[in-house]
Amino acid sequence: MPAPPSLPKFLHRPSLPERRHLADALRTETVGGMLLLAAAVVALVWANAFGGSYEQVRDLHLGPAVLGLDLSIEHWTADGLLAVFFFVAGVELKRELVAGELRDRRAAALPVIAALCGMVTPALVYLAVNLVGGGSTDGWAVPTATDIAFALAVLAVIGTSLPSALRAFLLTLAVVDDLFAILIIAVFFTSDLNFAALGGAFAGLLVFHLLLRAGVRGWYVYVPLAVVVWALMYNSGVHATIAGVAMGLMLRCHRHEGEELSPGERVEHLVRPLSAGIAVPLFALFSAGVVMSVSAVEDVFTRPETLGVVLGLVVGKALGIFGGTWLAARFTRAELNDELAWPDVFAVATLAGIGFTVSLLIGELAFPDDPGLADEVKAAVLLGSLVAAVLASVLLRTRNAKYARMWSEETRDEDGDGIPDIDQVGLPEYHLRMAAMYETRAAEHRRRAEAAARASDEDDSRA
Repeated sequence: MPAPPSLPKFLHRPSLPERRHLADALRTETVGGMLLLAAAVVALVWANAFGGSYEQVRDLHLGPAVLGLDLSIEHWTADGLLAVFFFVAGVELKRELVAGELRDRRAAALPVIAALCGMVTPALVYLAVNLVGGGSTDGWAVPTATDIAFALAVLAVIGTSLPSALRAFLLTLAVVDDLFAILIIAVFFTSDLNFAALGGAFAGLLVFHLLLRAGVRGWYVYVPLAVVVWALMYNSGVHATIAGVAMGLMLRCHRHEGEELSPGERVEHLVRPLSAGIAVPLFALFSAGVVMSVSAVEDVFTRPETLGVVLGLVVGKALGIFGGTWLAARFTRAELNDELAWPDVFAVATLAGIGFTVSLLIGELAFPDDPGLADEVKAAVLLGSLVAAVLASVLLRTRNAKYARMWSEETRDEDGDGIPDIDQVGLPEYHLRMAAMYETRAAEHRRRAEAAARASDEDDSRA
């Protein structure tokens, strides 16, 4: 009886096409992360130096009240622009499921377990701190999210040559993390439902799906429909960002014969820069503006709600992800990639403690009736993310020389054929056989040509 197939090496090096897609995605996310950092700094300076004007702009209301959309700029960025961010997350999740790291259920179990443990553990840390300290347990979900753009921006700042296997692991973690965050928002932060609006949103999503199935193309068809679905979802009581996720998951992300890119990949390439370069930075600009003072920072480390957020991000995320990956490797047939070591995994797990975009959003949703506490929780998210970033930077720096050697090996292309040399090692056996056959035929042709040339020379000499 044949042995069951074993799992691939844990944190294995992705294939060349997957690495190229990964590089494109990370390049956009890294630039977006830089803009996110800049927006957060501007928000903090603006709120602390010119607090009155910041609040006036943030609380300015725009939109048609008759449609239930008379929202402040803060809510437009959180409920409107973040729908674009979650749309891209939905497309990326769909691509991972059909063509990426999650398409193989056995291999997908590893990052899914790691991401799940990386969300459960911070929530448990938060609950433990608040149950002991007598704080509110409403913010348990705040430290569960990872901000991939912020994490990649930190990587760019410290200049580490993180190998593609760890980069892919971090991106896959973030995709699964986004999925669970979406479920948390949909299940735990949904207000009283307006079933008429919810039914209209589902009808709009059905029309969206049917148009895609019929092959209808044109942004002028889908963008107005997407706005209508978003508005109906917002008025239904379900968080409006769910509409973006649902539409992203509907796009086809597998390629048909002759297609260079699937529809989902084309749309993602168009929308991802809008999400990373405009939507998320504007959300940060109008959400990260909290007043920071010595007393405010002291309160973060003394109040149970805020201390739970900091410890959840810094301690819970690192222990959860690292523990989940170790357990998955310990109790399955998966083995760690020979080129990596467990300190590499712990460094990435610590980096995943940077929670920003979704953590800020959940912080607002968790304490809607206490703006003061919501601002303190935002400050805790910022401080916790900063601590996680510093710790991860130190850990990654200690491994930087090794990462640089690995990155050089992965990208070396001495023959200049556009394919890294490492991807030409271990070709399938039939490729080697074909190469040997062609070499044999070429040698035979050379032998015959040389024999014919000698015969011709001999005829000339006799003549």
